[in-house]
Amino acid sequence: MQAFEYKVIPAPNKGKKAKGVKTPEDRFANGVEAILNEMAVEGWEFQRAEMLPSEERSGLTGSKTNWRNLLVFRRALHTAAPAEAPAAPSETVPSVAAAASATATARAAAEAAPPVAAAPATPSPAPEPPLTAIAGDPEAPPEAVAIPGAGARKMISDDGVEELSPVSGLTAALKQRAGLKNPLKEPEDG
Repeated sequence: MQAFEYKVIPAPNKGKKAKGVKTPEDRFANGVEAILNEMAVEGWEFQRAEMLPSEERSGLTGSKTNWRNLLVFRRALHTAAPAEAPAAPSETVPSVAAAASATATARAAAEAAPPVAAAPATPSPAPEPPLTAIAGDPEAPPEAVAIPGAGARKMISDDGVEELSPVSGLTAALKQRAGLKNPLKEPEDG
């Protein structure tokens, strides 16, 4: 599996002036485009933009939460060559040829041998599991089955309700409230 290195930088606050760029929206887009192109030249691939909270001091003892816009980039780490790499390709060719001839000799000997009583059937090897990848992974091959990531699995299982106990039917308080003529007005003793 390929390892990645990540880099997070603040998103630009202001636009960047350029010839022919007049509106504030165009200037801002020009600034973001310049950052994306600069990072791409260095080999960084843009992943996403995030807005994250940042706790900062406010006054002597207070703190304030500021929300920061960040740009997330990644690039593949270059791994060293495996230590067991062959020294020269010429050494591997004879060993492959020798293995192929040994396999052919064994196959010919097996065909020439008289048939023996049927051996018990050996179980066939288990089929390979399907190739899977995290959903949305740009590096995933197209034939891979997309599976949700850890965050998505947690979001699917979380229904967003704080109360964990299921509510079924009307509670006594709701039944009493439903029996009142005017729920905003307290019942008068008569």
